[in-house]
Amino acid sequence: MKRSIAILHFAAPPIIGGVESTIYHHACLLTDAGYEVSIITGRGEPFNPQVKVQIIPEIDSRFPIVLDIGKELANGEVSSQFIELRDLLVEKLRSNLENIEICIVHNALTLHKNIPLTAALHVLSTQTEPQLIAWCHDFAWQDPIYTPDLHAGYPWDLLKTPWSGVVYVVVSEHRRTRLADLFNIPSQDIRVIHPGVSIDQFYKLEPLTQRLVHELKLLQSNPLVLLPARITRRKNIQFGIRITAALKKYFPKVGLVITGPPGPHNPKNIAYLQSLYELRNELKVNSSVHFLYEFGEDDQSLFIPDEVIADFYQLADALIFPSRREGFGIPILEAGLARIPIFAADIPTVRESAGEFAYLFDPNEDPDVVAQSMSDLLESNHSYQLRQRVLNKFTWEAILKKNLMPLMEEIGEK
Repeated sequence: MKRSIAILHFAAPPIIGGVESTIYHHACLLTDAGYEVSIITGRGEPFNPQVKVQIIPEIDSRFPIVLDIGKELANGEVSSQFIELRDLLVEKLRSNLENIEICIVHNALTLHKNIPLTAALHVLSTQTEPQLIAWCHDFAWQDPIYTPDLHAGYPWDLLKTPWSGVVYVVVSEHRRTRLADLFNIPSQDIRVIHPGVSIDQFYKLEPLTQRLVHELKLLQSNPLVLLPARITRRKNIQFGIRITAALKKYFPKVGLVITGPPGPHNPKNIAYLQSLYELRNELKVNSSVHFLYEFGEDDQSLFIPDEVIADFYQLADALIFPSRREGFGIPILEAGLARIPIFAADIPTVRESAGEFAYLFDPNEDPDVVAQSMSDLLESNHSYQLRQRVLNKFTWEAILKKNLMPLMEEIGEK
């Protein structure tokens, strides 16, 4: 049986905002992970066929009566309107949260944009279910823009008081320190779960690229090395495979992507491909070296269009170009546009296209020597190191696996 999670906020996608983006990704990822997810919001629309969106207009921070009550509260007045809306929201939320195990509430427990909603949630927090998670992005009591609208006593104190039984989450260590100071509690009582980035969306990856990346788990490669070539002997692909095997000493998760199919004009290319398979097996890098043409559907060879090749330049950490001879070598230019380091055979056409800006090697060099040079460069390259930090810690998928799912599982065990 699927566990049920509700995500609650003043507004939800397709409204544009940092919180709304977090809601979108959490909802989609948790749904894919097997949870039954619903959104409870004042403003928004369905964005995923598996995620139910429930609209309660009075949750919206811009709903007319909420704005009216907000003006009264800013003047220090707790009117009958406030009490009536609080009680109405208690009943509406109680109905919508029936059979929900966990409710993630964004900002409403620390931000004053809809204090009747805050007060209603406080009433509901005394119930055994759902377990409330207060996902805190902003703190009204610590913002000088907002503090003139806040006053001592109820309901304003709800925004600076930790509620019993509520799990508090913030989006950074800095926010954790500030919330701990506000609540006067140990910082370790507050969890940090960062927002993230979507690689697919940021790079605008083609659907085929997305399939290959996820099927081959390429985002887990460290580094991801690109060898864009047809499979012919002059491309010296076996040297690229040997370098990859040597790189595993420095980077156990190294991945090599070879984009092209066997060359169409020489029947000996099939025998060459077979020798590459045998080498890959001999060097024990079957899970690290990927021939993309193999991943067509219905046993067909996969054609990689230019748009997908361009995606792989964006995804790669380095280009390796071990070709023994080239008419010119367009991949050198493409790698330059993608701003990735180029490790290439020292041949005339590469020197012509790359100038002094490629790391050149003898195509007959010891692969261990080339691997050592690549390792030295990548280990000292801040752009590469930051990229790996982002991939390991700050993609939505990484956050789901390392932070969000463990929190859900821990709450489920209580």
